[in-house]
Amino acid sequence: MEELGKPNFGDNFPIANLDLQGIRRRVAILFRKMMDLFDKMLNERMELRRMNDYISIDDFLDILLQLSHQGNSEKLDRNLIKHLILDSVVGAIETTTSTLEWAMAELLQNPKVLQEARGELKQIIGEGNLVEESNITCLPYLQAIVKETMRLHPSFPLLLPKKAEADIEIHSFVIPKGTQLLINAWAIGRDPKFWEVPDLFRPERFIRSEMDVKGRDFGLIPFGGGRRICPGLPLAIRMLHLMLGGLIHSFDWKLENNITPESLDMKDKYGLFLQKAQPLRIIPISN
Repeated sequence: MEELGKPNFGDNFPIANLDLQGIRRRVAILFRKMMDLFDKMLNERMELRRMNDYISIDDFLDILLQLSHQGNSEKLDRNLIKHLILDSVVGAIETTTSTLEWAMAELLQNPKVLQEARGELKQIIGEGNLVEESNITCLPYLQAIVKETMRLHPSFPLLLPKKAEADIEIHSFVIPKGTQLLINAWAIGRDPKFWEVPDLFRPERFIRSEMDVKGRDFGLIPFGGGRRICPGLPLAIRMLHLMLGGLIHSFDWKLENNITPESLDMKDKYGLFLQKAQPLRIIPISN
């Protein structure tokens, strides 16, 4: 992820495919390492599946292997399975964990919001109970916190690069066919023409609001929109609510080294993903 997020001279000035910064070479090495890891995982699982007493786990890998052995012309081959796993790993881990980190940072910087969220969870879930997926629809304030976090800190601040398939005119500006497009979701989420006091963390703006992150409302597009919307959206939404709800319901939290909410560093750093410049370090306290 670090290598993919670096500005690459060769992407913008492809002169005889020169890799002046060595980024493509390093990415290729890392890519081969990941493919070797996935090969090892596949071999181990296929060995298990050959055993007579094997009981299907029905996890993602098992389902892909089942599909690959079905007798149809569109079955998955080993190479496609590895690339599907790669997309899942790359697209899910870094984006979800960075958004969770931003959400916890915002909550610790805004203690009143944290207390409101904890009160909602205590009322709906009850003390000593775990947050489950079926509870999410009953937790509007927790949902608002996740939306507000994604508005201020979209995982992909420029989304993924697009390319114009034809000449298109937008507000008297012509975008030629073949142009690479970068959509600034970070700036859209902080546009003062659309959002009231856009730089403040205010989950209440989404209470009794129909606006969602599923690509229908173009003021809030952390996953993009249209046919190229991020396929990991359903997984991310489920995991974020479950993890964030579980963390703030099961523990009290405090910043380390006597850092106050006002002095918490909220700067971000440049990269493919929007990450905190200073990783969040907090201490859990048992309720």
